[in-house]
Amino acid sequence: MNVILAIPEELQIYIDAQIQTGAYASAVEYFLDLVQQDRQRKHAQAKLEGLLQEGLDSDGEPVTAAYWQNLRASLLGGDSQPV
Repeated sequence: MNVILAIPEELQIYIDAQIQTGAYASAVEYFLDLVQQDRQRKHAQAKLEGLLQEGLDSDGEPVTAAYWQNLRASLLGGDSQPV
């Protein structure tokens, strides 16, 4: 598939600068990278939204002093005394 894009000069200058720095070999490579990043971002966003919905749908857990102490201990890798 071939795509022809008309882009503003200001963006063309930016793309050319990216190519000159060696970040990309060509404008095609630059656009392919943008598309791949967009796909990854949308996949990550969908995954995050799914996890958020899962959390919202769950019964939850009461947050007590013991909850925080257990959380601290698991994060610090040992016993954590209340402050």
